[in-house]
Amino acid sequence: MASGARLLRRNEHAHILRRSKIQRDATGAPDIQGKKDAGMSDAALAASKEIDLFKELHGYFIEDLEPGMSEFYSRTVTEADIVMFAGISGDFNPLHLNKQFSEKTHFGSTIAHGMLTASLISTVVGTKLPGPGAIYMAQNLRFTAPVRAGDTATAVATVTNVDKVKRRVALDTVCLVDGDVVVKGDALLLVQSRTQFG
Repeated sequence: MASGARLLRRNEHAHILRRSKIQRDATGAPDIQGKKDAGMSDAALAASKEIDLFKELHGYFIEDLEPGMSEFYSRTVTEADIVMFAGISGDFNPLHLNKQFSEKTHFGSTIAHGMLTASLISTVVGTKLPGPGAIYMAQNLRFTAPVRAGDTATAVATVTNVDKVKRRVALDTVCLVDGDVVVKGDALLLVQSRTQFG
């Protein structure tokens, strides 16, 4: 009985493997007909071949930017964020992780790493403005108030200057909690030109 069950399972696995194998034509290329049979239409196949992932994923090019443009990212900071950031950065300062220690400081409780909060600015510039493809050249920061687990921090980046010849963009950067500034500064980024890629 047990050997019969094993044989049945083996046959099921063989059937699954046969169905999952990609068919190939005489040149060794994937057989489009096989993909079509798997549910992909001719239009979908044609569209997938025409996608330029670089252009689709790229953020703003330098030609697109002008002073006054602004974007934001908002996140509620959690205890888990603080612990994970300590693990990633190696900053195990008890002010961030030890309740008894931090209660005796002038903060009165544990606080998030300043660089954890500042990293939300990187989220804005790396994913929204200028977005993917932009490279950090400089970031100045001033920490003006603590952020604690449970606080919702909002990072805002605003374009202040665009140098299209040098392909540089200057940003005013700020993080807020309940409308109060907790981090402020400015950033300089290198942004690619559309003309570089046709």
